[in-house]
Formats: sequence, C-alpha cells, structure tokens
Amino acid sequence: MRKLINLIALLIMASSVTWAQDKKSFTLEDLMPGGNNYYNLLPQNLYGLQWWGDVCINADIEEVKTIHPANGKENVLITLQEVNELLANKKLGKINHFRNVSFPYAEKMMLVNTTSNKVLIDLTKKEIIWSQPLSPKAANQDWNKESRSLAYTLDNNLFVTTADGKTQQVTDEPKGIVCGQSVHRQEFGISKGTFWSPKGNLLAFYRMDESMVTDYPQVNTSTRIATLEPDKYPMAGMTSHKVTVGIYNPATQKTVYLKAGDPTDRYFTNISWSPDEKSVYVIELNRDQNHALLCCYDAETGEPLKNNPLYEEEHTKYVEPQHPIVFLPWDHTKFIYQGQRDGYNHLYLMDTKTSIYPESHGAAAGGSYRESYKTRQLTQGNWVVQNILGFNEKTKEVIIMSTEVSPLQSNAYAVNVKTGKRRLIGNKDGMHHVQLSGSGNYVIDNYTSFTIPRNIEIVPTSGKEKTVSLLTATNPMEAYNMPEITVGTLKAADGKTDLYYRLIKPVNFDPNKKYPAVVYVYGGPHAQLIHNNRNYDARGWDIYMAQLGYVMLTVDNRGSDNRGLEFENCTFRQLGTEEMKDQVKGVDFLKSLGYVDNNRIGVHGWSFGGFMTTNLMLTYPELFKVGVAGGPVIDWAYYEVMYGERYMDTPQTNPEGYKNANLKLRAGNLKGRLEVIIGANDPTCVPQHSISFLRACIDAGTQPDFFMYPGDGHNMFGRDRVHLYERITRYFEDHLK
Repeated sequence: MRKLINLIALLIMASSVTWAQDKKSFTLEDLMPGGNNYYNLLPQNLYGLQWWGDVCINADIEEVKTIHPANGKENVLITLQEVNELLANKKLGKINHFRNVSFPYAEKMMLVNTTSNKVLIDLTKKEIIWSQPLSPKAANQDWNKESRSLAYTLDNNLFVTTADGKTQQVTDEPKGIVCGQSVHRQEFGISKGTFWSPKGNLLAFYRMDESMVTDYPQVNTSTRIATLEPDKYPMAGMTSHKVTVGIYNPATQKTVYLKAGDPTDRYFTNISWSPDEKSVYVIELNRDQNHALLCCYDAETGEPLKNNPLYEEEHTKYVEPQHPIVFLPWDHTKFIYQGQRDGYNHLYLMDTKTSIYPESHGAAAGGSYRESYKTRQLTQGNWVVQNILGFNEKTKEVIIMSTEVSPLQSNAYAVNVKTGKRRLIGNKDGMHHVQLSGSGNYVIDNYTSFTIPRNIEIVPTSGKEKTVSLLTATNPMEAYNMPEITVGTLKAADGKTDLYYRLIKPVNFDPNKKYPAVVYVYGGPHAQLIHNNRNYDARGWDIYMAQLGYVMLTVDNRGSDNRGLEFENCTFRQLGTEEMKDQVKGVDFLKSLGYVDNNRIGVHGWSFGGFMTTNLMLTYPELFKVGVAGGPVIDWAYYEVMYGERYMDTPQTNPEGYKNANLKLRAGNLKGRLEVIIGANDPTCVPQHSISFLRACIDAGTQPDFFMYPGDGHNMFGRDRVHLYERITRYFEDHLK
C-alpha cells in the first residue's frame, strides 16, 4: 500500500511539473507598458462607459449604445460612419472612435471633439446643431456646458471662446507670468488652473507670477548645438512664485482679483463656487503649511466676506487640504468640507451663514481647529474618505469612496447626510472605480481584486434592485506560468503598527533552494503599492523577476498612503529615517523564510523609491548587495518648495534633518553595486541630484554605476520603458544572481 501511495504521489508531482512546463513564460514585451504584447495581457475593459442622466452609455469604437440600468437592454444610438458623414458635410473634421464623446444635457445630444471643433449632434434628428472652433495650439481646455464657453491657454496666457465662436483674450502677461494653468507644482490636489461658475457666467483662474523664481537650466540635446530650455524650479527654502486668483466676466470682458492680501509665501488651493455664482471659496495656506483657512470672496468685487474665515485648522506638523468644498444640491447654505483633524480624512457638514468660534479646539496628534456651532462630522472611524462622487437628492445621501472595508481596498458608500448612516454599494471585494448617475440612483462599478480580473456592473445605490452585469473578464494571464503571490502583515519598527507586505515566490518554487531576493520600494507620501487588485498590484517587472528565480518583496512602510495622519506624518522633518527602519523589518522577514539567500538581497525603487534605494544601500551596506535607484532624490535641499517643505520644513529651519537625509554625505559608505538611472531632462528630481551624488562618490572613492535616458523626464515611456527594465533586469542578473 505504501508503495502504491508513493507511486501516486510521484505521478501527481510529475503531472504538475509537466502542466507547469506547458504554460507560457513571460517576456518584458508582455509585462511592460510599451511592450508589443502588453495590452493583450490586460483584462478586457469597456473604456467608453459613462452616464447620460440615468441611462448608461457605452461609447465604443464603432458605435454608441444605450444600456437600460434596470435590465441591461441595449440600443444603438449612432454609428461612427454616421457621425463622420455629418462632420464631413460641415467640414468639421473627423473622429476615429467614440471614447472622447460626452452627453452633457438631459436632451438627446452628444458632444464630439475633433481636432478643430467642438460639435453638438442632435441624436434624434441626427444632425449637427452647434459647433465651436478650436485653436490647434489650445491647451488646458475647460468647457462649460451651460454657457458653452471654452477656456484655454496659449503659451502663458488665458483665452475664452464663447458659444458664438468669438474669442476673447483674458490676459496679456509677459513671459514669467502664467495664467489659467495649474499652480503650486500640482500639490494640494490642484490639477487645473480654470474654474467655471455653475452656469458658466464667470471664470475663476490662477495667475502665477514666477518671474522671481530661479531658472533651472534644462538642456535640449536633440538640436545640433544643445540649447537651454530652462524650467522655473523653486527649491526648498528659496524664493517661490506668487499666485493670485482672478474672476473674469465674459459678458463685460473685465477681471477682478480676489483681495486676499499679499500672496508672498502663501498657497491658494481648492477653488470652488457657490451655486448662485455670487461667491468664490478658497482654502488658503501659509508657506509653513501648518495653518489653513477656508475663505469666501465676493465674485463681483473680489472683497472677502464678513464672516471669513468659515473654518480654520492648524497642526504642529502640517495641514494638507486636497479637496474643494461641495455644496448640498438641496440646501445651498450647507457644504461638505474634507479634513483630517481626527486623524483620518472625513466629511464635515458646514454652514455658509455662521461665523466660527473665537477659541480653538484640540484635534488629533498636535492639531487644532476653529469652526461654527453648526459644523457636524458626517463620517468617522479609523479609515479614509478618498473622494466624493456626488449626491442622491431624493434620499439625501452623499456617495463616497472610502477604505472602510480595508486599507487595501476602495469601496463606494452612500452616507445619509442627516444621520451619518452608511450603506455599502456593490460588491465588498476589491478595488472599485465608480461613476455615479445623474440622479444618484445607480453607479457603474468597474472593479478588480486578486481573484477577479475585472467585473463591470450597473449597481443600484439603494441596494434593493438587482445588479446588471456588463462585463465579466477572463484572466488573460491564465496561459502563463504565474508565480505565487501572497499578502500579509508584519510589525513596523515601532513594534505596534501593522504594515502590509506583498511576497512573490519564484516560479516553480522549491522550498529547499536558496533564492536571491529583491525589495521593490517606494515608501513616500501619497503612494500605496499593495491593494486587493489584480495580482495585489504587483508590477509586471516583479512577476518577470520571479520567473527568473527571484523572491520579490514590497512593504508599504509608515509614511505611505491611506492609513491615516499619524501613520503618514511620523516621517516629518526626517524623511527616510522611519521608512528605512520599516523596510529593514521587511528584510528581517525575508531572512526568516529559510529559502532566501541572506547574502543576495537587492533593492530597487524610483523617485522617492530611488531615494530609499540609495539610502538603504548607504545606511545598511551589510544587508543589501545590489541596488538600482531611478530618478532619486539625493539632497532634499534640491527638491521643490511645496512638497519638500511640507515634509521637511526648510533647510534653514531644519538643518539637522536635511543633513541626515543628504545622501552625498554618506557616499563613502557604498559597499555593494549601485546603479543610478535618470532621465536627462527630469523636471521633478532634477539631474543635479544624481550628478552631485556621482561627484561625492568620486571624492569618497566609491564606484556607483550610472545610466541616463537622453530627452526623457522623470519617467520613461513607450519603448524607452522596455529598454529601462531590460537594463535593470540585466543589472540584477549580473550582480545579484
């Protein structure tokens, strides 16, 4: 009997080995963006889904279809051939697909963007009813559906084209002053520079005077004689730009500026409008980024309102507003403010008509705030509100995305504005990307998890009606030999905080072997590398390295995203210190596994991860044999004002912190093999970081390797990205394996 059992076991092992051998192996062309097979290995998706009121629209390549949210019934609205015939008849250009169309009105009309025009098509009559010419060089386009006016920029100035096709030049500023574009280097949630009032009668915009900011000398080497193409780059502790907020009236063609006082060393963030278009709201921040004020201004005169500020928040470390206020659609005297005063980002219902208390109240972990007596917290708990999607006016609910289920997930909830009661919308599992219908009665829920390649459903927000399935994707990697990927927790260096890790074992794993290991790290603010997503968010390169026989580990250390304020701001004034301690705990975990060769551990990361990689190689040279640092910060004094000073203060006020994080000063500690890779025109971590590190290594007698991508910025794209990871792979194969 024992012989028979052993024979069966051998047959099972042999068949499993044969089965694994029958599976395909990956190449970097399969796994890297820019690879020639990359998109074939992404789960199927429906890219053109959107709402037209409460009707779901699937705007695909060849046709636009409506989908009934209750039963999934489909009807074709119009085809690509029909639209292009209409456009050709009016000589308005053509489109190649429907992915960029929208349905801005209750009426059966579709907005089409060609390269030269915005076009409205009546889908009932199938005729063009309106068009608006576009400048071929127009950038930062912002269209208002009510007025049909288009704001855009040409070079550094702002323009408006009204519904009748007439163009108005809003600003006429010299070089060094930029209007209508994103400011403060895209921090504080800022992603644009123009803000239409609800009915499109007025336009708020940023004006940024950066003439006093030092030119950083980027070089274009594609010309026969290299030419200077400088960036305005304010480094930590140095002179920053000055921002003001203008209000333009297309009817009068006049502009007023908010009378907010001297803009020197101040940030103006999260601009929003009152529903009646009479007021503009701005969250103002000092340069130290530890004092925020929610202020309101008269849109006609620019004067501050008498009950300013409506809310005030301070913190001994920093305050970081990232969301504009949102008004209740059924009560225009009340709005929702998002803040972290209790330690997690939550919603607060506030009132426009009442003033704040004169005295401050204590908040979490060194914070304080002043509010009106009518302020009420809507959500609370040890989880994060990530976004407001909109409202259901009938049920008086706000629809949000949050991490309440798990820090590894993003789920939709309906929150009753009166009671605060919450209701989960849709499947509990996974990462959800959600679009809310016009009434708030339905969502399009596009979600993935470790076990779900992709599901797309129409989900009633009430939870009482049936869900309509639009797509159940299959796993496109099913035919490939995948490594085992697991997620778990380990204790941080503080001995109490749980950190999530992702572990990938080599393909055809043998527990009796000793494998090299690579730690992939980012570690900085506003980033999280592990989610309950496809492959737990493992990158294609991680999977490829596991195929080559490496153990791959990633740890989301303290300082990273979606774990609350204290988890993030423990790194204040000492970037790299606590983060590295947590990454070393990850290495301790690797060493405990028994199948990792403790003498062959490497590390790789990009940007903040490049800083971490270099720092770990210099601080723990006995732990890490090989590192590849991409686009690294080397000296935080060389980094930009907004991000750098939030987390480190200035070099003048925190000299010790800057010294401890200055990797040039420890260049002599390099023992293992380290390659530094940069884009030659990186506007984020400017080349001076890595070049100065090379100089420090030369002076210290250490030998890093270096590679540069000519003409590339902070990241590599397309074929350059495939080349990049071929190089990184080869470096570990040559020096770690």
